[in-house]
Amino acid sequence: MGVLVGRKAPLFEADAVINGGEFVEKFSLDQYIGKKYVIFFFYPLDFTFVCPTEILAFQKKLEEFEKRDVAIVGCSIDSKYSHWAWLNTEPKNGGIKGITFPLVSDISKTISENYDVLAGEYDYDEENDLSVFDGDAVAFRGLFLIDKQGVVRHQVVNDMPFGRSIEETLRMVDALRHYEEHGEFCPADWHPGDDALNETAESVAEYLSKHG
Repeated sequence: MGVLVGRKAPLFEADAVINGGEFVEKFSLDQYIGKKYVIFFFYPLDFTFVCPTEILAFQKKLEEFEKRDVAIVGCSIDSKYSHWAWLNTEPKNGGIKGITFPLVSDISKTISENYDVLAGEYDYDEENDLSVFDGDAVAFRGLFLIDKQGVVRHQVVNDMPFGRSIEETLRMVDALRHYEEHGEFCPADWHPGDDALNETAESVAEYLSKHG
């Protein structure tokens, strides 16, 4: 199921921590359908090194995402208690205190499996029981842009050592919104205000003559 673009985002109900410290049960992306776009991203583990840089960077740009009707939701295989502890630890001590968007607990690892970002897979042992895990039982740095109909429109998956670009994520949101509003395609390195393309050879030729 590796490429989810063009498909409905797998749904789930799971524990989460919202508003920087409030536990909720049965958190679901269903709540955003018809209302908001969603950036749903996975990170390997709480209390690690690259992960807080990404999460804090999302928080710094949260207002920009909210202006675009985008909800940010993070997820890892940690428990809700681990999330809560991390959310209550100061950044200078390796924490992410000040984060206000939801962090989902995928302690069963089923969400990571359904989004195909789990860094390994279950295999059969000598007794033919599906109980042996081959690989790291944490998620790669997967990110999914989900539209208001619940369909994945963009995804990117990084290996664990490589942090993602928050600016590129914003750019993809802008590109999706531009396409939905104007029906125009967004060429390489497009940003709001740049020329876009329609479905004609003339449009492409004109664009290339100006920017080629």
